[in-house]
Amino acid sequence: MLLAIILLAGITILLVIPGSAFPSENWMSSIQLDKWIHIFLFAILVIMWVTAMWKNYPTVTSFHKLSVSVACIAVIYGISMEIVQHYFVTNRSFELNDIFADLAGSLIGYLLLMSRYIKK
Repeated sequence: MLLAIILLAGITILLVIPGSAFPSENWMSSIQLDKWIHIFLFAILVIMWVTAMWKNYPTVTSFHKLSVSVACIAVIYGISMEIVQHYFVTNRSFELNDIFADLAGSLIGYLLLMSRYIKK
């Protein structure tokens, strides 16, 4: 559970760093590296939180319901962080493509969990 909390805190810190701390234009822009990072971080976030919650509270609900709930909460968190960036973080803005990347990452995390769960 501690690793999931640390990851969530790390993602939150990354999402509220002022835009001026990032390089403006470079080769990473052409490959949309920031979107791939969103996808990766949100997939890992979902996997870690579902794993931690299932390990600590295995009888609360079904694994599938827990996975869906965590993935949905991750998407809501991603949308919330875009709103925070828009209104409260210097040189950052609301990006719909970031939300799509967060959604894709959450879905990938969910699908990876389900594929592993179904194999058992």
